[in-house]
Amino acid sequence: LQLVESGGGLVQPGGSLRLSCVASGASLDYYAVGWFRQAPGKEREEVSCISPNDGSTSYADSVKGRFTISRDKAKNTVHLQIDNVKPEDEDVYSCGARKGLFMRWVPCTPSEYDSWGQGTQVTVSS
Repeated sequence: LQLVESGGGLVQPGGSLRLSCVASGASLDYYAVGWFRQAPGKEREEVSCISPNDGSTSYADSVKGRFTISRDKAKNTVHLQIDNVKPEDEDVYSCGARKGLFMRWVPCTPSEYDSWGQGTQVTVSS
């Protein structure tokens, strides 16, 4: 499984951005997928995750109500819609995947994921 992120860039506070995680080599229908972010010198932290079968989602408290994770099965892609961007959202965002089916919950800590993309930078500036 290979993951490639895109959609990062420069955004103003209060603006919106959509990140995409495109998979190849395997179908994401059997993988939980998560978005994580990491600032220089800090540990990677979870942002949002989605299960492959029942669509269960998980969000970090800091992004609830502003971020939305979704799947596009036809394109083997998971998106992260970021609205009302805040300066503290500036980070490198990476998507991760782990094989498995989950009902009514989804794992969402970095140590639980074993496939990773290279990341995409989100910069917040007015």
